[in-house]
Amino acid sequence: MGELRRLLELVRPYWRRLAAAVIFLIISSALGLVMPWVIRGLIDTVFVRQDYRTLNRIALGLLGVFAVQSVFVFARDYLLNYVGERVVANLRTQVYERLMRLSLSFFARRQTGEIISRVTNDVALIQATLTGNLITLLGHAISLAGGVAMLVALNWRLALLLVSVVPIVIAVAGYFSRRLRAYSTAVQDRLAEATTALEETVAGIRIVKSFAREPYEIERFNGKVDRSFQAAMARVRARITFVPLVSLTVFSALVLVLWYGGTQVIAGHMSPGSLVAFLLYATIAAGPIGAFATLYAQMQEAIGATRRVFDLLDAVPDVEDAPDAIPLPPITGHVRFRNVDFSYEPNDPVLRQIDLEVKPGEIIALVGRSGAGKTTLVNLLPRFYDPTHGSVEIDGYDLRRVTLASLRGQIGIVPQETALFSGTIRENLAYGKLDATDEEIVSAAIAANADDFIRQLPDGYDTVIGERGFKLSGGERQRLAIARAILKNPRILILDEATSSLDSESERLVQEALQRLMAGRTTFVIAHRLSTVHNADRIVLIEEGRIVEMGTHQELMALNGLYAHLYSLQFASPTTAEREPAAARPAPSEELAEAGAGFPFLPRWGAAPGRGAGR
Repeated sequence: MGELRRLLELVRPYWRRLAAAVIFLIISSALGLVMPWVIRGLIDTVFVRQDYRTLNRIALGLLGVFAVQSVFVFARDYLLNYVGERVVANLRTQVYERLMRLSLSFFARRQTGEIISRVTNDVALIQATLTGNLITLLGHAISLAGGVAMLVALNWRLALLLVSVVPIVIAVAGYFSRRLRAYSTAVQDRLAEATTALEETVAGIRIVKSFAREPYEIERFNGKVDRSFQAAMARVRARITFVPLVSLTVFSALVLVLWYGGTQVIAGHMSPGSLVAFLLYATIAAGPIGAFATLYAQMQEAIGATRRVFDLLDAVPDVEDAPDAIPLPPITGHVRFRNVDFSYEPNDPVLRQIDLEVKPGEIIALVGRSGAGKTTLVNLLPRFYDPTHGSVEIDGYDLRRVTLASLRGQIGIVPQETALFSGTIRENLAYGKLDATDEEIVSAAIAANADDFIRQLPDGYDTVIGERGFKLSGGERQRLAIARAILKNPRILILDEATSSLDSESERLVQEALQRLMAGRTTFVIAHRLSTVHNADRIVLIEEGRIVEMGTHQELMALNGLYAHLYSLQFASPTTAEREPAAARPAPSEELAEAGAGFPFLPRWGAAPGRGAGR
């Protein structure tokens, strides 16, 4: 029950409202106990004497009691619903804040649909428990306590007979509780799988339609929904077995009370009115016992969902600020990798003994086969991951000793797949600098060659671009990403194949924008097409996580090593390739895969290695 205790801890800040609601609940429930006692008097006194005047007074009095009860019920329900809704709203924000602080490795290990399911489906189940079931549970608890007290006052022997069924109810509840909790967790897991399939299909709808795989996706989603249905039916079977068993036990006890009480009335040991009142109070007490069975089942289901939500809240980031972390002051862009090793999984190294120094303003091209470790290397700069051995420094500061916000605020990334949000163009550009003025936004768009196409849109900078910017072309999205980076004005820039998959005109415009963005900044360029990196200050060739060659294009070609071989392979004529001995040529599956998209944008400055930022 640890999850339930933690959930109740969330209620603590609102204890005053909750206390007032409980007081109103006690009053309204106590007023509900008046009716059976009045009926006792009606049967034993008023009806026997045929006293109309007393009957009228009792009827008017009951109307007043029910009117007052309604006021307290309204106040009770409002306060309890307020507390429940407020707690759930706080829980949603806590989960979201935790997600925003978790490291990339957390998201790499989990599917998006599963995370969304926990924040939506699981929290919704908790919401139903707190806002609806909490009110019912407290109300029934007070009704049960009041009913039992009245039963004891009327006839303690009959009350003892009725209470004798409680151990049976507890035993049945204990048996079903574990099953209901397990079934509920299974249902939430299956719902998460269905949500994941839905999210993946919607995100990749163009691929689905281009391959005409609608029937396949429908069948796949239906399969996951069917598994969710089967898990839900297992939970239903347990629930509908549990609740009737408890109800049968309770109402069997009522029948026994009716029989025994009837014998007491016939024998003259009990008045008819007392028996009727006792049965009414017994019903008031038995109702909550039966309702507790249903509530208990729902609480067990909610505990399963609560555990999944608290799993998110308890997740610890792999990368976070050290207790003594300091803000990173404005940097010049001097980067140093010192004997860096990195592994995503134990005993499976991705980077090995990386030792690299980059001077301020240098352009470093990272080349190599897919999976060689290029992207992993640059991901260490904004501390998306930390090295498993060695250190990464900027201007002499070990990145693990500075705050993440101050570090990432000085690094700009232009990825291959541009990430835009569903708001307006202005809002997407201002993401690079939240307090940017309109003049700054327009200036950044002009520098990124984006101003012309933006002004041609129906609403200009206030045009809503749709989810992930689907209303824009690839080149337009990429230019917005560059404008966003220009607004951020980073000292270190990471370009991850930023011009791949663009047509010639878009590529030319993006090249010009990137040249302006790169000017005077330390830049890391990930490239596959070797013809695009001729004029980088240095080319770093990575093979199986190691730096195997480094230098300018001319130096590496003169070295006649792996870089020269890969370059020759990409641009060799068929005749040359046929003349080369087969043993000297790597398998096409290993080399030709790298001849795809690249970065034909590097400025033609012919810079010498190590030149500073004065360009």
